[in-house]
Amino acid sequence: MLFQIIGFLIFSLLLLGLDLYLYQAILAMRWFSGGSKKKHFTCTWWGYAAVTILLAVFINRQFNVSEPVREMFIANLFIALTTKITFLAFVLLDDVRRGSVWLKRKLAPVKQQQIKPANPVENKITRSEFLLKTGALVAAVPLVSMSRGVLSGAYDYQVKHQVLYLPNLPKAFDGIRLGQLSDIHSGSFYNQRAVLGGVEMLLQEKPDFIFFTGDLVNDRASEMRDYQDIFSKVKAPLGVFSVLGNHDYGDYKLWESAAAKAKNLAAIKTTHKNMGWDLLLNEHRSLKVDKEELAIIGIENWGTGMATQYGRMDMAVKGTKDAPVKLLLSHDPSHWRAEVLPKYPQIDATFSGHTHGMQLGVQTDHFQWSPIQYRYSEWAGLYQEQQQQLYVNVGYGFLEYPGRVGILPEITVFELRCT
Repeated sequence: MLFQIIGFLIFSLLLLGLDLYLYQAILAMRWFSGGSKKKHFTCTWWGYAAVTILLAVFINRQFNVSEPVREMFIANLFIALTTKITFLAFVLLDDVRRGSVWLKRKLAPVKQQQIKPANPVENKITRSEFLLKTGALVAAVPLVSMSRGVLSGAYDYQVKHQVLYLPNLPKAFDGIRLGQLSDIHSGSFYNQRAVLGGVEMLLQEKPDFIFFTGDLVNDRASEMRDYQDIFSKVKAPLGVFSVLGNHDYGDYKLWESAAAKAKNLAAIKTTHKNMGWDLLLNEHRSLKVDKEELAIIGIENWGTGMATQYGRMDMAVKGTKDAPVKLLLSHDPSHWRAEVLPKYPQIDATFSGHTHGMQLGVQTDHFQWSPIQYRYSEWAGLYQEQQQQLYVNVGYGFLEYPGRVGILPEITVFELRCT
C-alpha cells in the first residue's frame, strides 16, 4: 500500500509539472488578451488538472468502481495525456530552438548593433508562436479522434468476409460458412442495445458454424449477468465452439482466496454451457456433414507473453490424425509461430484474437498499421506460411480504453473452399 501511495504521489507531481510547463507555453501564445479570458482559462486548466489527478485514483481496481465507469476514467486520463504529450513535443522543440539562439548570442563576439527603425504596421508571427500554435493544432488530432473513438468507435461493428482456401477440405464442406467472434470482454460494455445489434449482424450472415476465440470477460464471471441472454442468441446449425482467453482465468485480479478464483473460472465455464457453446479445453470435436468430417481443435490459453500457458496441444490433437482438415482455436496468435508452425504441421488453419489491434491504428483493404505490430508479428487478418494459415480477429469488445480509433470491432465470416 505504501508503494502505491508513493507511486501515486510521484505520478501526480509529474502531471502537475507537465501542466505547469504547458500552461506557461499557452500563455506565451497571447491568446488571452483580456484579464477575464485569462482568468477563465486558468480556472478551467487547473480545474481539469485536479479532476484528472482525482480520477487517476479510481483507476486502481481495488476501489469499488464498476468496470465501464473505471474505463471511462482511463479514457479521460489517456486522452488528456496523449494530447498534452503531443503538444509537449512542440513546446520542447521551441525551447531548444530559443536556447540555442541564446547560447549562440552569448558565445558570439560582441559587435556593434545596428538599430533598425521600428515598423508600427508590421505584425508578423514569431517563430515561437508559429511552433506553439502548430503544436496546439496537431495536439487537437488525438483529442478529437480518441474522443470520437469513445463516442462511436466502440460499437461500430464491421462484418469482414474472408475466403479460406483449404486444399484437403472435403467436398461436403466446400462453400460452408464459418463465423468468428473474439474478445467480447463483457465487463467493459455499457450499451446492451448496441451489443445486441452486433450479434444480430452476425446472425444475418447465416453461418453454418461459429468459433469464439476467448476472453468472454475481463475478470469476473458476473460480468456476463446482463449479457448472457444476448450472446445465447449466437447459434448455428452445426454448433458454436469456444475456447478460453487469458482474461477468463482471472489472473489479473487479486482474489480473496485461491478457492474464489477457481470458483470464478468454473462459473465462466458454466456460462459457456448455459449459452449452448461447446467449450473446448485442450480437446477436439469431429464436425460431420454428409458422412465427411473435419476436426475442430480447441486449446486453453497459450502465448509467449506474461500470461500463464494453460494450453496442451499434445492432448488436444489426440485422435485427429485421420481428419483431412484440422482447424485450431487458440486465443493468442503468438502460439501459432511459437508452437503450431514448428511442432504441428498438420494444423491447416488457426483462429485467434487477443491483440484487439490495440484498438488504435489504420486498417484498409490494402494497408494496416497499429503500434501492436511491434509486439505481435501477426496481429490482424490472414497470414500464411507454406500450407498453414492463421487468422487474427481484432475483437468484438474493448478493454481499458472504452473505444476504438481506426481498428473497429470485428465480426468475421469465412467461406471455406477446397480450390
